[in-house]
Amino acid sequence: MAPSSDGPTPVVEPGPSQEVEEPTVAALRQRVRQQEILAALGVTALHGASFDELLDSTARMAAQGLRADFSKVLEYIPSENRFLVRAGIGWSPGVVGVATVGADLASPAGYALRTGKPVISNHLENEERFRTPEILRQHGVHRAMNVILQGDGRPFGVLEVDSRSDDEFLEQDIAFLQGAANLLGMAIERDRHERSLRAALDRQQVLLGEMNHRVKNSLMIVSSMLRLQASEVGDETLNRHLGEAAQRVMAIGKVHEQLSHGADVQRMDIGRYIEAVCRDLDASVPHCAIRCEVQPGIEVASDRAVSTALIVNELVANAAKHASDSTGSDAEIVVRLSAGDDDALVISVRDAGEGLPADFDIARPKGLGMRIVTAFVSQLGGMLAVQARAPGTEFVITVPRKAPRP
Repeated sequence: MAPSSDGPTPVVEPGPSQEVEEPTVAALRQRVRQQEILAALGVTALHGASFDELLDSTARMAAQGLRADFSKVLEYIPSENRFLVRAGIGWSPGVVGVATVGADLASPAGYALRTGKPVISNHLENEERFRTPEILRQHGVHRAMNVILQGDGRPFGVLEVDSRSDDEFLEQDIAFLQGAANLLGMAIERDRHERSLRAALDRQQVLLGEMNHRVKNSLMIVSSMLRLQASEVGDETLNRHLGEAAQRVMAIGKVHEQLSHGADVQRMDIGRYIEAVCRDLDASVPHCAIRCEVQPGIEVASDRAVSTALIVNELVANAAKHASDSTGSDAEIVVRLSAGDDDALVISVRDAGEGLPADFDIARPKGLGMRIVTAFVSQLGGMLAVQARAPGTEFVITVPRKAPRP
């Protein structure tokens, strides 16, 4: 298969003109085999092989397709004006990944890179266009063929096939080698784009982490100011309301603290978050000991985690009002979180207090805290149940991990 008429004209070693012979059966079989190899290489690329695996596969298949002893992928290093042998086959140990070749016009690969054209040399010992690199001399190479490896708008390097035999590379072989180089070039472009995307995502994660850290600090300042204001107010009712508002702000701040330390800003471990909220409640609610029992590793969307934690915050605050112990010791409030059926969360808040008032109606809550609870449960598409215990009361909330479909 001849190269396209509008492609680069190959630079072929000068020699006496020869009449074009009719292709033999063996030559036709070789061309068919080359097409099969290109198809296999394309499948390897499409199946998501890693970049290094694709480099190795290209070097191996290029040598097979041209029945050559050696091949190598040469990566151009502009700062050194040299090629690094990035991948290859047939070479002695210590060559691939280590050895370098000059990228000036005095080497076959450099000649191809500088002229922008494929290069065939079937008699390196007689070459006058460029020198024979030492690595080729050491391995007894007599002939070489080089094509440009493009990548993301600029040359990545050169794909080279070398042989010790006395056969000759033909112009038709360039079509095969350039086809392999083009497939690898697309992978090079994809790899560079993926690295750029990863770098951009890393920068975004750093910025989002910093943003969450600052939001958390700001919310903590607001919470502290509310508590300070509460301490300055002589009205006990207003003092209590300001304290409750401060606790709600702190609960929201905790989610930003968790997100600032995590790698994923869209999802979080709901158990760790609720544990953090309960620790703050335990330190701020007087005469109560809060015990938190959560199943680890349950992840939900961050916005659903905030709503769920605010439900826990309100139920614990409400339980603290009714959890007084007649013995005078600190009453215990137990918070439990576990995975339920059908991909749901089950949250339980139980106290051992005197129980709810006789006129309590879960369908028509009077206090602000219970109105917040029922509003968030409805928003999450969940269910709320209350059960009388002996002693105390238990609230059980079941919510789906994922938002209900509209």
